[in-house]
Amino acid sequence: MSRPTNLAELRESGWQSKTVKREIYDNLMQALQQGEELFPGIVGYDDTVIPDIVLALLSEHDMLFLGEKGQAKSRIMRQLVRFLDPEVPYLDLPESPVHDDPYNPITSIGRQFLANTPDHEVPIAWWSREDRYAERLAPGTKFADVIGEIDPAKLAHGESMSAESALHFGLIPRMHRGIFAMNELPELDELVQVGLFNILEERDVQIRGYPIRFDLDMLILFSSNPSTFNRSGKVIPQLKDRIGSVIHTHYPRERSLGIEIMEQEASVDLEGDVPVVVPYFMREIVEQISIAARASKYVDHDSGVSARFSIANYRMMVASARRRGAVLNEKPAVPRISDLGHLYSSSLGKLELDLMGANQMSERQVLDSIIAQAIQEVFQEYIVEHGLAEISEIFAQGIKIEVGDMLPSSQYAERLQRVPPIWDKAFEVNASGDEAVRASCIEFILAGLYANSKISRSQDHGRITYET
Repeated sequence: MSRPTNLAELRESGWQSKTVKREIYDNLMQALQQGEELFPGIVGYDDTVIPDIVLALLSEHDMLFLGEKGQAKSRIMRQLVRFLDPEVPYLDLPESPVHDDPYNPITSIGRQFLANTPDHEVPIAWWSREDRYAERLAPGTKFADVIGEIDPAKLAHGESMSAESALHFGLIPRMHRGIFAMNELPELDELVQVGLFNILEERDVQIRGYPIRFDLDMLILFSSNPSTFNRSGKVIPQLKDRIGSVIHTHYPRERSLGIEIMEQEASVDLEGDVPVVVPYFMREIVEQISIAARASKYVDHDSGVSARFSIANYRMMVASARRRGAVLNEKPAVPRISDLGHLYSSSLGKLELDLMGANQMSERQVLDSIIAQAIQEVFQEYIVEHGLAEISEIFAQGIKIEVGDMLPSSQYAERLQRVPPIWDKAFEVNASGDEAVRASCIEFILAGLYANSKISRSQDHGRITYET
């Protein structure tokens, strides 16, 4: 069915005007009644965050997403677009700064045009839902960027400073009939916060003391870290008071959910010329590294540890295994503990250290400690304690085992022929006849023994030697 191209056709079509929040309400209710998945790709929030969002939308509230970095705040805000209509009509006037509702224009240009033009001559265009969302990062944002400013060029042509036509509108007025999101709200200049407070309260715009009455129609979203949002003086109380709902986000509450998020977001192709098989315990270790970092006394808890930390480390681990597979012609390539030695490049810079802590450590030292802790945690879930003493006794006889990220998998079997107990424990971790999988399991056992202080370890240029 062809879309109306003028106001007369639009009226004949039966299209009804709605506010943005009512439009979202109607589409959300329809999705709920039909049992649709509301937020595809969002994992771990089904019983916590998503119900709060649904209630806020049904309450027609503006929202603040409060959580540490890497908790899908921006992704959820962007997904709210799906609850808008696929397209909405607007007055197609090139000189108009906003997408005016054809029935209820808010600009003087739109109102005058409707008053002086027959319906069949009023041009109508259509605005897609994807274009009805805009977001801005607070640091560096000026009043003119999001609210507006007097246009000097228009003043030079004789416009009055108090006239709507003298203004250059910012991003928020231009998102009339859409969704606007401001990320990191506490970093926003106080003057801009006052402007936002005025929009939330009165839905109008005031620029340089000249009140321009605009009945702005939009859903306004904010995001913030809890530590900065709750810090005195960062967000003006009047603005806090006008935000309808606060949505608290969180990190995955189970490791399995974190792994699901990690694999989903990493989007690593495990096929190709050099296929990669990732043992589940290696996925667990990568995610456990993030979990350990979030609990570490050396890491700033207020900042948090983003899910991007796990994603970047997972991709690096797979890349290291794939390089080994390509160089040594091993297919499939299987990630090992020694591949985690390359996580410095994907991890450093993503951890914010607690500079107020009593024990100062470099970021590299902190990362080494966190990786060892993660290996120990996962290892203890796989290996029973009573088997460790027997393996330690083997190493007490003077046996040394060298491993490395570029060591062929076939050599692991040759080096471990004298220590059958380690083989047995390795097979229990991941039953497989593949040499590369066995090599990965053996490195896991050795690293776990070291993490539990059963054997010692020395490193030299990518090679790791385990001994008593």
